[in-house]
Amino acid sequence: MEAFLISTGVVALAEIGDKTQLLALVLAAKYRKPVPIILGILVATLLNHALAGAVGAWLASVIGPGTMRWILGVSFIAMAAWILVPDKLDEDEEVKPPRFGVFVTTLLVFFVVEMGDKTQIATVALAAKYASLVGVVAGTTLGMMIANVPAVLLGEVAARKLPMKLVHGIAAAIFLVLGVAVLLGAGSLG
Repeated sequence: MEAFLISTGVVALAEIGDKTQLLALVLAAKYRKPVPIILGILVATLLNHALAGAVGAWLASVIGPGTMRWILGVSFIAMAAWILVPDKLDEDEEVKPPRFGVFVTTLLVFFVVEMGDKTQIATVALAAKYASLVGVVAGTTLGMMIANVPAVLLGEVAARKLPMKLVHGIAAAIFLVLGVAVLLGAGSLG
């Protein structure tokens, strides 16, 4: 349960203001079809985070606990710093017309944009730390949905009213605490 709750909270906070959340806003404004957009985000996130979680679990199985503790501790601290750097949707990531429909377009674009993103890297690290792969993937996916569904439903107005620096600061602090705790040997690595 700890893996699920921490994964949910960390990713929900980290996702606010992230490029995939900005992509959700763009898709919602462009296509005005929230249900297929939300379902596309869900499926893309499940696939992407299951892959990332599997990589994290595999890394935990092939790297010794001492080395893994240092890798995870430093990774969580690096994530804390990375979260403080605001994201923006790059010009070359602009959404094209839905050649394959809104659902498939959302699924494909979200899956690709999430590759190497903060939340995917966080999923790898969380899956390496916690033995519950299902808990981590379910938690990170729920965290993504908590951040992105309101973006799709409420649009850009809600995103502008959130205190982004505060939200990113809280997420960074959580990653920093996790990193220091791992380096000090708190919790299990398997």
